[in-house]
Amino acid sequence: MSTATVGSAARSTQESIELAKAASARLENQPAEKIVEWAAAQFGDRFCVTSSFADAVLAHVVSRVVPGVPVIFLDTGLHFAETLRVREIVQRTLPVTVRSIRPRQTVAEQDAEHGPRLYARDPDECCFMRKIEPLERALEDYDAWAAGLRRDESPSRANTPIVSFEQARGKFKVSPLVQWTQADVDAYISRHNVPVNALMRQGYASVGCWPCTRRTPPGSDPRGGRWPMFDKTECGLHTSG
Repeated sequence: MSTATVGSAARSTQESIELAKAASARLENQPAEKIVEWAAAQFGDRFCVTSSFADAVLAHVVSRVVPGVPVIFLDTGLHFAETLRVREIVQRTLPVTVRSIRPRQTVAEQDAEHGPRLYARDPDECCFMRKIEPLERALEDYDAWAAGLRRDESPSRANTPIVSFEQARGKFKVSPLVQWTQADVDAYISRHNVPVNALMRQGYASVGCWPCTRRTPPGSDPRGGRWPMFDKTECGLHTSG
């Protein structure tokens, strides 16, 4: 059996953890493309990308190595129009397969059951229903997913490994851009004319759902504009152990 056909279920948890640690050590200081090559060889068609479409850098990098790669977009029903515009451009211009995953309830149905503006009262619950649960469903078809995390984005991401094994999900998470700086991102966008969310040029350093995203205060970390009314900087997608 080839390596790419050995799914997560065929390994013990400890074997998966050890594989992730060994891969992270071996791939440290390697180019993003080499990290993607490892993931593609390891997981084959059980590998996907996730994107919030603040830009299309991750999708672009991965598609150069794995044309046709699935790109998971969590369509919360609360996105800025600018974000949906990037999705449209990516679908039309990049060799990827965009999969838009929606929550089980529309925003109107959620309002009817839980009351309006849940995001303002219990953002963790809103994020769970509109992001985390849809991601869990989307990842059922895959053994590994690539995320666009970078160590320079915030203190909570400073120690992000290149490859990790999420025991709660039973999935490998690969972060090809984790060693990049904002300057690296900007240079890549310029060199390859990568689509970028228009809000990123209007004072937003990080873009999520419109009710919980503000312009980033000058001098704050890039995620300072996310959930500014709460002691919260992560939606929970990247905290599964």
